[in-house]
Amino acid sequence: MGTSLTPEFWRLFAVLFVIALAVVFAAATALDALLLWVRRRRPHSRLSSETRASRAAPAKRKEEPLTRVV
Repeated sequence: MGTSLTPEFWRLFAVLFVIALAVVFAAATALDALLLWVRRRRPHSRLSSETRASRAAPAKRKEEPLTRVV
């Protein structure tokens, strides 16, 4: 004998599922806001000028033409 899933079960399942989604969404939003807050508070002056220069994009060198006049 198998048990059938009653309408009461599905109603309770739907309510608990929506509550779980809301909790996950709220937690993700709170953690995202916390991460942004921490990143904004971190002082950028701790990096030395050498570190900043090494992180910058390398300078483009002057391109030479592919063909030469003979």
